[in-house]
Amino acid sequence: MSLGGRASGSRPDRPKVGDGTPRPRHSTPPEGGYIEIVKRAVVLLSSLVALVGVPVAGAAGTAGVSPLASVDVVGSGPLTWKKVAVRSGPSRSSRVLKTLTQFRPDYHPRTVLAVGTRYDANGQPAWYRITIPGRPNGRTGWIPAAAADLSPVDRWLVVYRGARKFELYVGGSLRRTGPVAVGARGMETPTGLFFVQSRFVPNRYPILGAFAFETSGYSKLSDWPGGGVVGVHGTNAPWLMGQAVSHGCVRLRNSDVLALRKLVRVGTPIKIVAA
Repeated sequence: MSLGGRASGSRPDRPKVGDGTPRPRHSTPPEGGYIEIVKRAVVLLSSLVALVGVPVAGAAGTAGVSPLASVDVVGSGPLTWKKVAVRSGPSRSSRVLKTLTQFRPDYHPRTVLAVGTRYDANGQPAWYRITIPGRPNGRTGWIPAAAADLSPVDRWLVVYRGARKFELYVGGSLRRTGPVAVGARGMETPTGLFFVQSRFVPNRYPILGAFAFETSGYSKLSDWPGGGVVGVHGTNAPWLMGQAVSHGCVRLRNSDVLALRKLVRVGTPIKIVAA
């Protein structure tokens, strides 16, 4: 699903010629002349918009967002089967690339991010192409559509590794931006399309700051407990913002990561670019 939206509106019915409807006669404009008429019309239109909830252009997608910051996904959601084989093609005879369980080792539901769809003869989703967490980064595979309960995605996070900043988009609009610290030389933060697998308060790990998001990406080494996972998290060393100093994770100011805590859900896409 390419995230997109466009303004819509309505126009009141107008009497048809010859239908017997009496025609209004021209009358003298009210006090203030035609300027007053325009003002009243604007107020009336604004009230109608508020009542019917006409969407703002781009409110649900990437209209006006640069291609570098845009994402194109089907949706994300939890698995509904106890186990599902991720295959190399949309067929039960295709090679199995990985087997996913319905629940993670921490007993939380496992979420997947779909980036493509294969439809059946009736036009219904039959298979979803999903991103596969783990090494090597960037792998995708196919699962039966019935194996996951997907919902549309209306928000995503972009990390600019070179510029060392992040951008959070909600409903196609930039909601928040700020500096980040990224992986040091030899331990670079990987680029690609990932997603949030879990989120938590890292009470036992002060280096992760005030809040942490576990992504589906992996690096050579990371600050993450157990290593390997690319996390997006806060910091206990805010003076290092804007530098390449981590083991692959993306560090944010605690004020920023706490703001993201309110908006970034499990299944939210994370796009990391080299720019």
